[in-house]
Order: sequence, then C-alpha cells, then structure tokens
Amino acid sequence: KRLLSPRDPRRAGKKSCPEPGPGPRAAPGSPPGPSSATRGPDGLWDVDSDGSDRLTSLSLGPLLQTCSCVVESNCFSFLQDGYSDLSAYERKRLKNITENAKFFAALKLHEVCIEFNIIRIRKPKKVEDETLPRRSRRLLRVEPLDIPLLETPARPAAEEYVSWVRAGGGVCAQVLSKTSVGDTDGYQRSLSSMVLSEENIRKVVKSRVCSMAIHPSESTILVAAGDVYGHVGLWNVSCRSEEGAHIFLPHNFQVNCMHFSPCNPAHLLSLSKDTLRCGDVTRAVFDEVRKSPHYSCFDFLEENASTTIMSHWDGHVAVVDRRTPRTSSELSADIGFKRTRTVHVHPVKKQYFMAAGSLDVCVFDIRYLKAKGNKPVSTLVGHKKSVASAYFSPVTGSRVVTVCADDKLRVYDTTSLSSTVTLLSTIRHNSNTGRWLSRFRAVWDPKQEHCFLVGSLAQPRKIQVFQDTGKLLHSFYNTVCLTSVCSINVVHPSQNILVGGNSSGRLHVFK
Repeated sequence: KRLLSPRDPRRAGKKSCPEPGPGPRAAPGSPPGPSSATRGPDGLWDVDSDGSDRLTSLSLGPLLQTCSCVVESNCFSFLQDGYSDLSAYERKRLKNITENAKFFAALKLHEVCIEFNIIRIRKPKKVEDETLPRRSRRLLRVEPLDIPLLETPARPAAEEYVSWVRAGGGVCAQVLSKTSVGDTDGYQRSLSSMVLSEENIRKVVKSRVCSMAIHPSESTILVAAGDVYGHVGLWNVSCRSEEGAHIFLPHNFQVNCMHFSPCNPAHLLSLSKDTLRCGDVTRAVFDEVRKSPHYSCFDFLEENASTTIMSHWDGHVAVVDRRTPRTSSELSADIGFKRTRTVHVHPVKKQYFMAAGSLDVCVFDIRYLKAKGNKPVSTLVGHKKSVASAYFSPVTGSRVVTVCADDKLRVYDTTSLSSTVTLLSTIRHNSNTGRWLSRFRAVWDPKQEHCFLVGSLAQPRKIQVFQDTGKLLHSFYNTVCLTSVCSINVVHPSQNILVGGNSSGRLHVFK
C-alpha cells in the first residue's frame, strides 16, 4: 500500500496489491498464483476473494519462495513503471528489500519448511538420571562415608525429664507403700513449713487449668497441667531456667482429666472430650488410645494401668482395655445418670468404682455391670444440686469427700459399702465459681488418710486443708504471690509439695 501513489485511482474503494509482472517469478514445478478469476475488474488481486483461501492452502515452503519472488518483481516493476517521484529513502528501502529477498531465497528456507511439515517433531524424552536438588543425608537416612548412623536421641524438650525415668518402677513401688500419719499436730507443722516463692510460680499452659497431675518421683518435681483449649504443659519445677516448662497440643477440646501411669513413670494419660491419649514424656509424643465422643473422666482399674473405667457426659460409663486395638469399648453401661462428671476406683477393692453426676453419687460393682438396668451397691444421698467431684480416701477408701453446687462439702463413711452410706460431716464452703473458673474439686492428701484440700473464693486467696470431721487444719496463702483462685489442686504422694492451678494457666508450688 505504501508503494502506491496516493494519487493512483486504483486505490479507491478496494484493498488490493499489485500483480507481479511477467518473467521467471517462481521455481519450476511450484504451484501457480491465483487465477484470473480472482482478479478484480481493474486487473488487481482481490484479497477478499477466494484467492485468499488459495494462498492459505499452499504449503509453507512454496509460499515463502513465491512471496520473496513477488516482492522482488514488484520492486522492479515499480521502478520500471516510472515511479520516479519516490524519495531517495524509499528507493534505498526498495533496494534493501530486493537484496534481502535474494538472500532468503539463497538460504532455501522453503525446503527446510517442507521437511518440517513432513517429519513429525518429537519432544526430547526427559532424562531419567536428571540431577535432583541436593538433600540432606540426615533427612534421607543415608549413612555418610561408611560411618554408622547413630541412634536418634531423645528430643531436647524431654531430656530434662529423663532423670526421674532412670528410677523405673522403683519410684512407683515406693509410692504404693503409702502410710497414714496419725499425728495431727505433726501434720499441721509440716503444712506450716510449706511456703510459696516467686520462683515457684510459672505459666505452664495458655488458658484456664482444668486438670493436673504430679509425678511420684522423689528426686524431680514434675507437674502436668491441661487447659480448656487442649494444651498439656509439663513443668520441671527443679529446673530453674526457662527451658523447664514445655507445652504441647495433643487435644482439640478441654483436658478434663490426667494421670501418670502407676506402672510406667514415663507415661502420662490425658483425657479430653473426644479422645484418650498416652503421652511418652521421654519422647514428647502423645499416642491416641481410644476415641469416642463425650468423655468426662477416667481412672485405672488395675495397677498395670491396662484397663480403665471412663465416664461420659451423657451419663454412661465404659470399660476400656488399652491392650485391644479397637475403637469401641469392652463394655458400655447405662448407670441411670443424666450426667457423669467423675469416676474413681476404690484404692483397695478394685472391683468397686464411684460415679458422681448431676444429683447422684453412687458406688457400683464392675463385676455385675451390664448395658442397662444397673443398680448401685451404695448411694450417697443429701446433695441438693449438681456434684462436681467425689473421691475415695487414698489408702483404705473408708472415706468419700464430695463438692456440691449447694455450697457444701460432704464427707461420708464408706467403711462398709451398704445400700445407704453414713454422712460424717458437712462443711459450709462457697462453690459458686461461675463460668470463668474451673469448678472446685476436693482432693485427699495421699500422706494423710483423713485430710483433704480444696480451693477457696475467700480473701485473701487461699487453699484450705480440712479434716474429715470438718475441722479446718491449715490455709495456704501468700498475699504477694497468690492473688488468684486455685480451683484445681494436686498433692505429691510422698513429699510435702502442693501445686495449685488458676484460670490463667499459672501453677503455684508450695513446698
């Protein structure tokens, strides 16, 4: 279009290109150009006519050759037709186009294009032995330079706790030989010697403490705590550095109950709403033992910790054998409760367990437990509102202490498990903890058969120790270090150590 003069009348009203002049314009045997039928009345090629389809049907090789020849012939035709009005720049440009056309014709690109049209291009196969990104030999578990690979050491988070594992079962054997102390005055003096200092306060879990357990070791003070969001924290109180406390997230819901295994000092069993897990403290791994909805509490039925009794929020109880790899329990029984919060096994007569629920506290014989229609061996009556907890005394099981929402602590005589159990004492105690505090649980001191501890809402904040007769023996408090309510408490089985947990995840150790 640029080569045509703007004064040329042939440009008006039609897109066109000039026809190549006569002469040798194409190689012998190459397809001819468009026929005369495709030309317009003015003798020019009509690009919009069927001739365009003809051009696209040509093979790539002859098309390149034809185009180069057409360009060359057109340039000479324009020069010969007397287009002398072209500028020097345009003449030089036409000369360059002609020379380039001759150059490309000499390269015989059309033959190369024909060859590419015939031969199918195949992608090169991917080299199998392609160099892979470098990876660590440690991650690949490859022995470097014929040096034997060392055994994987315990995680650093657990190395601080392996000292008490060396004692093995000996630690537990010492704890099982519990003895009752009859000297009340001596016991009060030992309680008075236990104090709280700032170095023995640590935030172990992220939120409200719902359960705690203390390891029976006599050389290392190891405390475990579970919070409302499923965190489990381990605190080595003997370690003064910041590395002494470690936190894990083995559960998705509130950790309702936890116990160290009585036969394996390295195992910590924790229970949330949906799962029971066994944590190996030396490896810092929590394996799932059993999964089921609506768990509330559990306790061991045997000293080897292989069988457990578990309670459900809907009132049922279940017997679970950890040695059987299944999801269902060995036995599921309806004990007639609307809600079951805690279960506790008799310390001597392992066939008996106690369940506490909405208004009911009953003792059942596991040997006669069935799916429905279970009748209790003994019933602890007198509760006006829901019961938060009920536990046997630690040595003989001759006493039971309960915490009720009617603001009373009750102590029962369970020396003989008859149909109706005698009520020994009733203690006035404010138990309205509300929704932001964990409900109080009265726990027995393992070193004293007739004494138990419970948190308090009174000011200054304290933890109270009562005798089964209802007498207040001692109050643990510190106006500087203890400024919150410790709803959950645990006592060491052989040492004068008390640990209290509050609603912010802090643990306070009196020793």
